Amino acid sequence: MKHSNYDKEPTLAVPPGPDIHAWQGWESIGAELRRAASGRAKTVLCVDCYHGVWEKDVLTALTEQVQPDHVFLSSQAALDQETVNQMIADHVTNDRVFGILSHHRMEQFFDSKKLEEMRAQISAAQGLILVFGVGAALLCRPDVLIYADMARWEIQRRFRSGRLANWLNDNYTEDTLRKYKRAFFVDWRVLDRHKRALFSSMDYVLDTNEEKCPKMMTGKAFFAGLREAASRPFRVKPYFDPGVWGGQWMKEVCGLDRTQPNYAWSFDGVPEENSLLLEVEGIVLEIPAIDLVFTKPRELLGEKVHARFGEEFPIRFDFLDTMGGGNLSLQVHPLTGYIQDTFGMNYTQDESYYILDADETDDTHVYLGCKTGIDRDEFVQALSESQKTGVFDAEKYVNVIPAKKHDHFLIPAGTIHCSGKNCMVLEISATPYIFTFKLWDWGRLGLDGKPRPIHLEHGKKNIQFDRDTEWVMNNLVNRVELVRQEPGIREERTGLHELEFIETRRHWFSKTVSHETRGSVNVLNLVEGEEAVVESPENRFAPFIVHYAETFIIPAAVERYTISPHGPSEGKTIATIKAYVRT
Repeated sequence: MKHSNYDKEPTLAVPPGPDIHAWQGWESIGAELRRAASGRAKTVLCVDCYHGVWEKDVLTALTEQVQPDHVFLSSQAALDQETVNQMIADHVTNDRVFGILSHHRMEQFFDSKKLEEMRAQISAAQGLILVFGVGAALLCRPDVLIYADMARWEIQRRFRSGRLANWLNDNYTEDTLRKYKRAFFVDWRVLDRHKRALFSSMDYVLDTNEEKCPKMMTGKAFFAGLREAASRPFRVKPYFDPGVWGGQWMKEVCGLDRTQPNYAWSFDGVPEENSLLLEVEGIVLEIPAIDLVFTKPRELLGEKVHARFGEEFPIRFDFLDTMGGGNLSLQVHPLTGYIQDTFGMNYTQDESYYILDADETDDTHVYLGCKTGIDRDEFVQALSESQKTGVFDAEKYVNVIPAKKHDHFLIPAGTIHCSGKNCMVLEISATPYIFTFKLWDWGRLGLDGKPRPIHLEHGKKNIQFDRDTEWVMNNLVNRVELVRQEPGIREERTGLHELEFIETRRHWFSKTVSHETRGSVNVLNLVEGEEAVVESPENRFAPFIVHYAETFIIPAAVERYTISPHGPSEGKTIATIKAYVRT
């Protein structure tokens, strides 16, 4: 295994300037809010929250610190649980994993009469007035607006703990997959629309991801950090999770807890799920990286990519670790028409497996595409029977293809696939990651002791049986083309397939390589070598150091950048893989 100085807490320093400030601890936060509220006979202090914030704890702390004359809670105007559940039932569905994307807006979850009554009460009140909770800004015209944001990964951890239910629900003990599904398809859609409408009015942003260490920054610091991120290379905060097939590679390379049984996967380059760490006056605050996509889409994505995808980040890099583990589930992703018609998602999960590492002592392989000549009805019947018998002969129906380090397997939607054991996969794909139809899971239970969800009915409608052995070998396995070569530099096109919108380029280099974003966000990973430095030919940003296996993002607005071997890699040949949207 290759060791590296992988950075699990990459921070982005916010440049100092007027009103670029941060505070840590309730006493300091309270003192600043008291100062902001002073000098008026009446001040409306509004704290709007993303769901997942420990509202009772935060409300108690703020009340103790600012000593308001009146407190109004948005929850008092919210619809009751039964009404909400009926309203969103078609979007939540009865499925354990999949729902339908909601287009509801925040106002629909509140009683209009109660809203008007509370607005009148707030208007009539005098002194210091605290309006608090999810959707609190609907109740008032704030003199001071604080937004308490929350990282998606922390929300998931709180779901798992059993201490957090879905928004406007009391399903604390419900299956975590179902809570996540409801958040993904409904809660986060509504909350994000509301948050985006508040960006221009935020005076402060409150970070309570660490329960015992609250932090707050000015709205100007928040936006300065986002402007900085949109103008230079940056990394998001990765996270890691165990799984039934998980391996041991990330423990070593990423410096993770060795006492854990395994780590199965990691997101390191998914703004929809990852966080940005902003350092303001020596204080590091965590915000959802999706805030950058919402506020700086053109600078980050590029004009053409933004026109095509809107405020969504279309490229995803993640790790799938089976080194010392087991096979992934045999699966297929939906075709574009199917995902649009069934789930309301605009585009589908085309993807690829880049083999970052593999056990050289083992017969490592991937499963990819259907074997030529199989009977599709027999195949589907065998999958169906496997749910009862726990037995399925995958190698009878699916191609088993040897896999070694730096191989690249392309997986357009509709192609049956999975990685075998003892591989370290860098998955490069489109972002709708939740839409995976498991067909066979080798008879395993999940970490929760329950059977892992199988979606054969969805899957059989999407498997492309004409992607047989010959087609797969000709189209999806190591389609490497030399783009250019000169002393010290070799550039290769490695994919993706022409049915997929992502292009990937691999550079092998021992000297400086020049890159251009060409109107699209670039996402890269250092797949060989210990260290590299990313620089601006025009000195538009400070040199940016990356290490082995780290994913980093280059906004489209950067336009030109170089990458060179650095530190212990100087004089050696190293490699990056780069993904961007074909425009």
